[in-house]
Amino acid sequence: MSLSELSSGGRTVFLEGPYGAGKTTLAIEHIYDLLDQGVPPEQVIVLVPQRTLGRPYQLAMRDVERGPHGHVSVRTVGGLARDMVALWWPLVAAGAGFTPPDLEPVFLSIETAQYYMLTRFLEPALQEGKFDAVNVPPPRLASQILDNLNKAALMGIPHAEVRGRLRAAWGDRPSSRLLVYDAAQEVANAFREYCLTHGLLDFSLQIEVFTRHVLPDPAFREQFYGGFTHLVADNVEEDTPVAHDLIRDWLPTLDSALLVSDADGGFRVFLGANPDSARALADACDEVIRLERSYITTPALSVLAREAGASLGQRGTDGAAMDADVHEAFTYAFHDYYPQMLDWVADTIAGLVLDEGVAPGQIVILAPFLSDVLRFSLGERLASRGVESVSHRPSRALRDEPAARAMLALAALAHPGWGMLPPAADVSAALAQSIEGLDPVRAGLLTKVVYRPRGEEPLGPFEDLNPTMQARVTFTLGERYERLRGWLAAYAAGEISPLDHFFSRAFGEVLSQPGYGFHASYEAGRIAAQLIESARRFRQVLYIGEEVDVSTAGRDYLKIVNEGLLAALHVPSWRDEARDAVFMAPAYTFLMRNRVADVQFWLDVGSTGWWERLDQPITHPYVLSRGWPAGQMWTDADEFNSRQDVLYRVALGLIRRCRQRIYLGISDLGEQGFEQRGPLLRVFQQILRRNPLPEGS
Repeated sequence: MSLSELSSGGRTVFLEGPYGAGKTTLAIEHIYDLLDQGVPPEQVIVLVPQRTLGRPYQLAMRDVERGPHGHVSVRTVGGLARDMVALWWPLVAAGAGFTPPDLEPVFLSIETAQYYMLTRFLEPALQEGKFDAVNVPPPRLASQILDNLNKAALMGIPHAEVRGRLRAAWGDRPSSRLLVYDAAQEVANAFREYCLTHGLLDFSLQIEVFTRHVLPDPAFREQFYGGFTHLVADNVEEDTPVAHDLIRDWLPTLDSALLVSDADGGFRVFLGANPDSARALADACDEVIRLERSYITTPALSVLAREAGASLGQRGTDGAAMDADVHEAFTYAFHDYYPQMLDWVADTIAGLVLDEGVAPGQIVILAPFLSDVLRFSLGERLASRGVESVSHRPSRALRDEPAARAMLALAALAHPGWGMLPPAADVSAALAQSIEGLDPVRAGLLTKVVYRPRGEEPLGPFEDLNPTMQARVTFTLGERYERLRGWLAAYAAGEISPLDHFFSRAFGEVLSQPGYGFHASYEAGRIAAQLIESARRFRQVLYIGEEVDVSTAGRDYLKIVNEGLLAALHVPSWRDEARDAVFMAPAYTFLMRNRVADVQFWLDVGSTGWWERLDQPITHPYVLSRGWPAGQMWTDADEFNSRQDVLYRVALGLIRRCRQRIYLGISDLGEQGFEQRGPLLRVFQQILRRNPLPEGS
């Protein structure tokens, strides 16, 4: 079926339906139809809320069986804003408040924005005790202050109003948090002034300059709106009010527009998404098409979605007319202790893969939070059963990845003059990670003898070990250590290169070679690529036009990463279509990938993490949204209702992304040893009470 068969001929169409109804497929076919009709591909634009969500369109346009098609632009509003600000900079810089306006613009990534925020503004405020009332690591504080700036820009309000909105939502309850709101606003104001006087544009400034100064310009509107005549906007429910404003303003100028929305989406609310303003776009379109059927889920899973909605007080249509057995949709196993649940998961997956022939790539393991312990424990259990796994945690700091920590430690060892030599424990972990076959015990013994943090060369030769110790480590591993040590010493004796060059050389010349820890590890290679890209962007953006040597840039980067820098979006880490491995991720990450799996495992079903919102003491995703009335207090009832709504959206979203069956892992005691009686567990208890198993089953 094509869009033309569903449409009555409207120029602008709002297409809505559940996940799996074929909306993106219809949108791609719509683009094919436009191109077949002779529309130049450069006049077609696809708008998505996140670059990774444009992947289906990029792959479709490269389909050799349907092409060639030329270049169809797949963009985000953030990307458009950056490009248009750069293009129109000479005309808008002065009006936007940049002094002097003739400076070249420097666009900051989330990493470089955090660096400026931390080193120049937040650290002095921390030293003065302005944030003593909250127990949040400095990088997280910096990211929340930046988030406030971003939310203000995406709402279309002055950033100076953030403090007032947060204080009003807190109400008259006495709390030191009000002082923290004041301190956060002071830091944000100082950061904004610094950006305006140095030509720096973080994401919030890029959006503000675009919406307030570039977009209203008549010359820009004529050129921009005249350049694109056909628009496809997918996942509009995950996009921001600024994006919806742009689309609404754009519609009258277009020859055609197709706006695509998931009826129960809105998972990116914490990133500024506004499903309500997305639905309002339907009123601006000539025609609204609503799809009801999902081509992914089984009838039993559709009934499960309906039952979950009933338990959470939501009225859904899934399975409303179906009479399937809900017990065919899920399996559960209750365990006393957390490790028992993990053993059950690993055994069940091994049975599915090895005995029933289910492809590992069609199995996902989901939890509210994917801790280091959980990822390692499950990964080791699966590996011992011959099943490969891969994980993805996009919000994780780079330093928390073992492969990144190893490369950072090696970088410090290769630059002893920087005065940043790591503790012995980090050196031991780096050697164990870098040398294949070197276990942590022998790595510790080796480090104890060869590491010289006060010597001219940080690492001594393997021959320093006595014969007994050499035999324990083994000469094979000793030879690999010597090659790594020699490479680091040769690098340190030569000319210092940019840190991203060091990372690239270390990976290519040593770590990825046979006998070393990154050689056969896809995960380590991905982390290495992310670290190299991060260091390169840091150097290129932060020191453009400044007389800063590579040593200063390298020291600054090591310092900020070791403090817990939150990594920017690394697109390749979201693209693993070819990996045939069990996928482990937080539930939100899986939902935002827009992928489907045959089998899902939901872990820690009794955890309140499925329901609770992350504590962010100096920001608030609901209060700082266009739909929240300014000055209104956020009450306990609002918090409860928002949590119920989020739990419903998450549960429904996961169910709709499952083809066959969901396995529920339940343990009486959680990872931290506390009893687990969370709302998601109660949802399934209610479902089982309403739908008891037949006797004898």
